[in-house]
Amino acid sequence: MIARYLASMIIGYLLGSIPFGLILAKRLADIDVREWGSGKVGATNVLRSAGRKVAILSGLCDILKGAAAVLLAGLIIGKTYVAIGSFGFGPLLGQVLAGLAAVAGHNWSIFLKFRGGSGVATFFGGWIALFPMVAILGGEILFLGAASTLFVSLGSIAGVVGTYAIVIPLTIVSGLPIEYLLYAFVGTGMIIYTHRTNIVRLFNGKERKLGEKAERNTATAATKGYR
Repeated sequence: MIARYLASMIIGYLLGSIPFGLILAKRLADIDVREWGSGKVGATNVLRSAGRKVAILSGLCDILKGAAAVLLAGLIIGKTYVAIGSFGFGPLLGQVLAGLAAVAGHNWSIFLKFRGGSGVATFFGGWIALFPMVAILGGEILFLGAASTLFVSLGSIAGVVGTYAIVIPLTIVSGLPIEYLLYAFVGTGMIIYTHRTNIVRLFNGKERKLGEKAERNTATAATKGYR
């Protein structure tokens, strides 16, 4: 029983680890995004280094990673239940854990020396498979935040925190499964952690705004490893 949950998490992590931003930027723009801007392989850095079209494709692929991890976990686990103490958990727990594993894989990819992106698109991809309405509401907060401030990082943080804030009352008042709260809480924590340098730059007034191009930084890539 537990083996199915573990298998789902491993598959989710491996799916999340696929660096679509890096692959697409190399294939379509002949650019290694790890040598540009923040060095991350997510859609934001792809946008700044390889352009809008590549960034859109990259973002869509990252969203699909999260959704696929959750859906595959449902197929693998089926109707298997696992008992933890006096509590019994069904396939939803496995799907949530697989989705979180996909976010972790995107952020700390086994294929990139445990570096990667920020996990926002993959996080929302998981929500699309788990609870589409939450994905829509959280996505709206993200886009409004980014559009009004011109800071993608600030919009991303607002989006994931807003998602968490939406899920809390739904869990308490509407009886939403607590597994959703687990996904929101852990996912938000991981994403805020990966944005820690962005937060520092925001406070220092040095964060790049939406539309600003990234500069090549081969020295950083060579001396500090890829991120």
